[in-house]
Amino acid sequence: MYGTFWALVPALVAILLALITKEVYSSLFIGILVGSFFFSSFNFEGAMNHVFTDGLVAQLADSYNVGILIFLVFLGIIVALMNKAGGSRAFGEWASTRIKTRVGAQLATILLGCLIFIDDYFNCLTVGSVMRPVTDRQKVSRAKLAYLIDATAAPICIIAPISSWAAAVSGFAPEGTNGIVLFVSAIPYNYYAILTILMMVVITILKIDYGPMKKHEDNALAGDIFTVKAESVSAEDAPIGKGKVIDLVIPALVLVAACVVGMIYSGGFFDGESFIDAFANSDASVGLVLGSFCGLAITMIWYIVRRVLPFGECMKCITVGFKSMVPAICILSLAWTLKGTTDSLGAKEFVAGLVENSAGSLFHFLPAIVFLIACFLAFASGTSWGTFGILIPICLEAFPLDGSNPIAIVCVSACMAGAVCGDHCSPISDTTIMSSAGAQCDHLAHVSTQLPYAITAAAVSFVTYLVAGFAGNAIVPLIVGVILMVGTLVVIGKLKGANSKI
Repeated sequence: MYGTFWALVPALVAILLALITKEVYSSLFIGILVGSFFFSSFNFEGAMNHVFTDGLVAQLADSYNVGILIFLVFLGIIVALMNKAGGSRAFGEWASTRIKTRVGAQLATILLGCLIFIDDYFNCLTVGSVMRPVTDRQKVSRAKLAYLIDATAAPICIIAPISSWAAAVSGFAPEGTNGIVLFVSAIPYNYYAILTILMMVVITILKIDYGPMKKHEDNALAGDIFTVKAESVSAEDAPIGKGKVIDLVIPALVLVAACVVGMIYSGGFFDGESFIDAFANSDASVGLVLGSFCGLAITMIWYIVRRVLPFGECMKCITVGFKSMVPAICILSLAWTLKGTTDSLGAKEFVAGLVENSAGSLFHFLPAIVFLIACFLAFASGTSWGTFGILIPICLEAFPLDGSNPIAIVCVSACMAGAVCGDHCSPISDTTIMSSAGAQCDHLAHVSTQLPYAITAAAVSFVTYLVAGFAGNAIVPLIVGVILMVGTLVVIGKLKGANSKI
């Protein structure tokens, strides 16, 4: 079965089950199980060894992977500390006295989401807790808040080189390829992320709402910001400290600065390397772990010294933060294992052969095709990172980064953009789920109201990638995409009619 169509069956099984069951964990595990039976020629003992010894255990024994998981845990703890100390609440109350319009509240949410680029979970949890009081006062629906949170989570992280997503993508790069350099090179071609940010700003300023979102916004203007009630915040997440605005700002700034220092430290900056070289050669796993731990330690000390949170409450936040990251840890562990299983069956070699054989006739259309495939994979599985793990090595196997295939970077970026798009649309995506939780919005209401917006951005991005396949540079397709996006939204606004009350 090595290097044949059978090598893709485990991933296809996981996708099909995810579509049917709307549950990602069991779907990924069954995909791993199927691949392991293929690998062992249907020998039960061999399959079990491949699932656990060669799969889960091996992936969780990898130092890079463990570093990413530790980074996520530290982030969860820091967010839990901020919420418990009341820093997030204080910032929201401070901002609500200075933001006087609905447009201003939405733009402030977008800005804050763009500033919190370290991690999408960090973004969802922080922006939601900070901006809820502000948007509630200005009668912005919870569904709109959830959309703004979701659209500034993954789309921002995928174009931020200092983020957990950069670390994840660099980890999926083939051996011998500098993952951070690959990530940075792909940023100008990540049209879905760029156009999604543009779309948020345009619909906010021009006051355009359409689809189910318009009903939620109309109801919010009438005083019902929920339309569909969501579950209330749990007692363990409720703030108990009397934190001030500075108790959110200082920890956030320290975290970002510490992660940057950690990255360049791992790249040899303090051993004489230049900042650029140190960043390019950095070990993202090590750098982010060191930076997030430093941020966590300083945050705890800051709160204890200021008597915002007692030591005992700080320790309780460790378990709360860890629990908030369990879904991400489970998904990553299974996605890494599924990637390893498909690799052991020669999936990369099979797909690379197919792409190379058809590259002559489809060469210029490959970025758009890769974008669609990544959208489907991420939508079905609910995970961008799992999609990275499957498609990025395949793209680079078909088009090595040796200068002879300039379309390689465009295809890698199309894979990343498509993964974010599918993740954005998927009801089983962890980011979608956490955006609903951050906004305290009903999850299905968030999915249904966000989907028309995400599909609009996806359609424009697809056309942009068609242009990119022929253009040979990043600027011309971006100009086409910006014009098409603004024009599409203006037409939609005229057809549907912008809400004049907003």
